[in-house]
Amino acid sequence: MDDLETRELRYFLAVAEELHFGRAAARLGIAQPPLSRAVSLLERRLGVRLFDRDRRGVALTEAGRVLRKEAVTALDAVRAAARRTRRAGDPQRPLVLVTKAGASHELLQRLLDAVDDKPEVLLCEVGEQARFLRDGRADVAVMHRPVDDLAGFDTEDLLTEGQVAIVPAAHPLASRDRVTLAEVSEVPGLPMARWPRLDGTYPEGPGPEVRTQSQLAQLVALGRTLLVIPASSRAWQWPEHAAVPVVDAPAITTVLAWPSGSRSRAIATLIRQATTDVGSNP
Repeated sequence: MDDLETRELRYFLAVAEELHFGRAAARLGIAQPPLSRAVSLLERRLGVRLFDRDRRGVALTEAGRVLRKEAVTALDAVRAAARRTRRAGDPQRPLVLVTKAGASHELLQRLLDAVDDKPEVLLCEVGEQARFLRDGRADVAVMHRPVDDLAGFDTEDLLTEGQVAIVPAAHPLASRDRVTLAEVSEVPGLPMARWPRLDGTYPEGPGPEVRTQSQLAQLVALGRTLLVIPASSRAWQWPEHAAVPVVDAPAITTVLAWPSGSRSRAIATLIRQATTDVGSNP
């Protein structure tokens, strides 16, 4: 039998994340023996071992690592279905639009001005828009191709633009009228900031690890890092920063994204009005 219950997935995921049955049981608010029995039953039903257990502790097997990834996706989908169903049953509730903090204020204002029924706006950190769409907390997102994860979404283009390097205002690069990617990637003592990947890990490199826009802005102002971003995203630029065009950086297209297969008339109307006005007036 291949059917899995959400309760089983929640139990498994708690153990997979804690790698300790006692801590997982406390997190779930249940006793440890029922949790151990539930996981053992799940392993028998699937016909695979999900955890290696020995005196040193608990570790995921290869099958367990696969199920951990799939369980997160499945539980997100269930929560998203519940949220979307509740919203569909309340026609007075506005749509929710998510965008990263630091996105172009001008573009966002034009987008909101273009639509009759104003959506609620959520601000998130860089790269989190996809998660908000997938777990049902948002209906539509402002995202960027090719840097954002657009898998599983339909999109409409709003505008395409070049990129700029944000550097400390006192740095010699700040006086340049243009730079190349090679130049900004090889500045002595000023490494590129590193954002986390989708799995939470960071790419290798000498630059500082950053998670928030404010953290990044502070590090640039202190002369510890630089970054390359779409030209319109410099709305958050501080007086201590300078923006220099990067002539060979790939173009960035700002898009509206929403879950593929959506049948929401409200989403369709918002997309049509926004792309007709904003997309035709860059």
